[in-house]
Amino acid sequence: MIPSTSLSILMEIQPKIQKFARMLSSVLQLEVEIIDSSLYRVAGTGIFSSQIGRKLSTNSRLLHYIIETEKEKVVTHSRFDPLCKNCSNKEACNEKAFLGTPIMFNNQCVGVISLVALTREQQKRINDNIPEFSDYVRHVSNIFVSRFLSDHPAGGNIQQIFLTMIENMDQGVLVVGNDQKVKFANQTALKIIGTGRGLIIGKSVQFQPLTFEDNFKHGHMQHVITFDARKELVIGQLHAVQDQWLFLMAFHQSHSTADLSAVQEGPQIEAMVGECRSMRQLKKLIGRVAPSPSSVMIAGESGTGKEVVARAIHKLSGRQAKPFIAINCAAIPEQLLESELFGYVKGAFTGASAHGKVGLIQAANQGTLFLDEIGDMPLTLQAKLLRTIELREIQPVGASCPVPVDIRIISATHQNLEQFIAEGKFREDLYYRLNVIPLRLPPLRERQDDIELLIHYFLNLHTHQLGLVYPGVAQEVVDFLKRYSWPGNIRELSNLIEYLVNVVPSGEVIEMTLLPPTLLSGTFTPVVDLAVSVTPSAVQDEGATALEEMERQMIYDALSRYSNKKQAAEVLGIGIATLYRKIKKYALAGKDAC
Repeated sequence: MIPSTSLSILMEIQPKIQKFARMLSSVLQLEVEIIDSSLYRVAGTGIFSSQIGRKLSTNSRLLHYIIETEKEKVVTHSRFDPLCKNCSNKEACNEKAFLGTPIMFNNQCVGVISLVALTREQQKRINDNIPEFSDYVRHVSNIFVSRFLSDHPAGGNIQQIFLTMIENMDQGVLVVGNDQKVKFANQTALKIIGTGRGLIIGKSVQFQPLTFEDNFKHGHMQHVITFDARKELVIGQLHAVQDQWLFLMAFHQSHSTADLSAVQEGPQIEAMVGECRSMRQLKKLIGRVAPSPSSVMIAGESGTGKEVVARAIHKLSGRQAKPFIAINCAAIPEQLLESELFGYVKGAFTGASAHGKVGLIQAANQGTLFLDEIGDMPLTLQAKLLRTIELREIQPVGASCPVPVDIRIISATHQNLEQFIAEGKFREDLYYRLNVIPLRLPPLRERQDDIELLIHYFLNLHTHQLGLVYPGVAQEVVDFLKRYSWPGNIRELSNLIEYLVNVVPSGEVIEMTLLPPTLLSGTFTPVVDLAVSVTPSAVQDEGATALEEMERQMIYDALSRYSNKKQAAEVLGIGIATLYRKIKKYALAGKDAC
């Protein structure tokens, strides 16, 4: 810290300015840095919160410029501004955009308030709102001066400054105290909720995220806001600021017609997103059977999320601290499946590891073994698995002595095992051992009431993973997707939303024109009668068509946007070898950007 004799007028009230910086950052969802006229950092958020009280380096050319000229400076693409030309730290700079405003007091610049973008979303916020943010920060700076500096050392009412900041926002904001009562609501928030200030101020309010807080520490989520006897579905973010909470509403809201009355019913199971009647019943059943050691068999079409259910059962059981081992019986060659499941001892066969290998069943000891696509397990291994269940022991390949195991088995299949039994493809005795607790996971076409909820769940997921801006969704699109038959189920919806967040212009609304042609051209039959069944072969063929079209488009877009294949592969989340195979598959080898 610098000597007290040289403290600037801003540094003398540093604690209040730091509190002000945090509030400004929370309201604007940008990083904030405040320096005095000698380039000492007075306050900051995020990466700027370190080394408060120390002088900045000579590379701070933008801040130098504002102090010397007493003028505002806006940089939409950092490192490319002329002021950044000779900066020695340019290549390592994390700043993507910058808006700095001088703090004027007694006709002198006593410091700078700067808004900084460190992510693409923040950069988009600055670039799209330069006039508004400029006017806003200038206005706030004037309040800042009059309340903090002019009244020094008595100080001012920082809470009033905070509320003035919020009232001037275009974004809906609720301020809630630790007693869960609403302290303030700006006009935008009142309009979104459809209430008056006098009808909500002082009322107790609850925020229930529909897509589970553990999944999304930051970013927009659908929340059920409950006050009085009302429930409203609002997209927003809940932030703790000092001794209160801010609920920041998204610019784009989807006005759902979903029944919110039963949202609190049943256990809130991580990643099992759904509030329709069948999903609520399934979650209640899972809550009841999870503590049992009995085997569970999950039946459901491909892409419905059977492993998600298996993990939920494990997490709610007494085995949650022990291993959860998942194996797809259809993905491992038959000749390797036995050694993968049961392990082997040293010298069991040619090419065996000199130390032997612990099988997945033994690795799951005291935990849960999830056998996906159990219908694809060879008959010879079915007999060995049955022995494991009955005797609670395994016989590794080449071993002379059995090894005791304590496991719970959860299996899953999209096939008709009763038919397999009749055809001699599956052992009846094993079926009854595995199917002690049967669970049926409904296909997405039977969950129309959950479509909108799942759309926003995957918007949250993919915008976070890709670092993109959370878009709006046109009601026409939501209505269309509710009518669609979803042969690829949840997996298909997730892939579609990932495609859409890549192609929608940043921060704008997903319109019908952005949907892949295969959805709009009638390749798939929209849902007319929920009782109509879809055969597995039809599901496979139709699902592949839509997914391949989306995959091709995503690869095409990535190759168009990035200068080399390595960058494109990283953005797509695949290896470079996989990208080359996909390029060949979709005949994209002649793409200029490659």
